[in-house]
Amino acid sequence: MEYMITTKELTKKYKHFTAVNDISLHIRKGSIYGFLGPNGAGKSTTMKMLLGLTAPTNGKFSIDGKTFPNDRISILKEVGSFIESPSFYPNLTGRENLDIIRRILELPQSAVDESLELVGLTEFSNRLAKKYSLGMKQRLGLAGALLGKPPILILDEPTNGLDPSGIHEIRNLIKSLPAIYDCTVLISSHMLSEIELIADDIGILNHGRLLFEGSLDELRQTALEVGFATDNLEDMFLSMIGKDNKSRKQRAKL
Repeated sequence: MEYMITTKELTKKYKHFTAVNDISLHIRKGSIYGFLGPNGAGKSTTMKMLLGLTAPTNGKFSIDGKTFPNDRISILKEVGSFIESPSFYPNLTGRENLDIIRRILELPQSAVDESLELVGLTEFSNRLAKKYSLGMKQRLGLAGALLGKPPILILDEPTNGLDPSGIHEIRNLIKSLPAIYDCTVLISSHMLSEIELIADDIGILNHGRLLFEGSLDELRQTALEVGFATDNLEDMFLSMIGKDNKSRKQRAKL
């Protein structure tokens, strides 16, 4: 099996707090990998390490056969990213903001038009970014990640702030990307019902530790074996997180 992203015992510590604790991920090439966990579980920190925005305390990772930190620049050239709330130059239009990224990446002008069309922003491309709604800013951030059709996409809460119609559109877009662009997608979201509809594999993180990694079918089998509800991803997720939190409290009392 060919993996596009792997981590080995990846760890990030901040003084007395461990944000990411010894996790080993295996993200298959051409797959959509749903990265799940409560607030503060370490999802965003993991994504930032993969993008070189923060350095691991321990462990290592590779992306498309390239290792960090030796191949950091080569890795970044292959990755489109959307991390937390994207920031833009408010007094520039959506198109102008994307054009800055395009020039940095040395892409043709057509790349901007393609990305705007993909996320449904073509008719608003000449509006100032400061006049964009939250949902439109999310779309613009996704358009920036898609510039140049990168083989790897790292998306942190890409549907945040979108209305139900927008969520549906972006979900269908993300679901189609591996087939359209032959890309691999790592996506985090609190909308578990959406992840259930698009993800091939799931990773569940809690308090910086990886509780589960595998396909949805494997997650259902794991949940069934321990007596959890298996009706939907949200039930399985909450049961797994609840069990881990209970175990942590019991260990803390010892």
